[in-house]
Amino acid sequence: MPSFSGLNHVSLSVTDLDVSQRFYTQVLGFLAVLDTGTARVCMHKGTGFTIALVRHGGSGGARFDEANPGLDHVGMAARDREELVEWEQRFAELGVEHSPIQDMPLGHHLNFKDPDGIALELQAPTSAYAAAVERMRSEDLSDEEVLAAAVQMVGADFVARQDV
Repeated sequence: MPSFSGLNHVSLSVTDLDVSQRFYTQVLGFLAVLDTGTARVCMHKGTGFTIALVRHGGSGGARFDEANPGLDHVGMAARDREELVEWEQRFAELGVEHSPIQDMPLGHHLNFKDPDGIALELQAPTSAYAAAVERMRSEDLSDEEVLAAAVQMVGADFVARQDV
């Protein structure tokens, strides 16, 4: 089976390019690098992660709703829980809509929304989850070994069925 080498970019439909660009650059630290007139491409210099912001003609201008089919949220990596606390404080200072930090078995999550209501998340893995991901990246594990590690971390009731 062919493979891919990682996530390249996410493209988001927005209602106002200027407002969205300000959010992604001033709040999250992206750098706007391209402007095609109907789209802005913003890159995070520390990671290379790229977000394209696109304004489609004829858009109804409705706010994003993750309950509809399509994108649920964009998850970005945080170093650790302490970094999430710093983000939570920054969001509060800037009036960014956000949840409290949620501590879960695989990591700590801070959910927030951009000006169009697009759901975003910063996630810091637990040390066990980070070690499991690193093992999966560095070793040639079988599917069975990956699933066994998942069962060990979260229990058999939460591991995806393979007979679907």
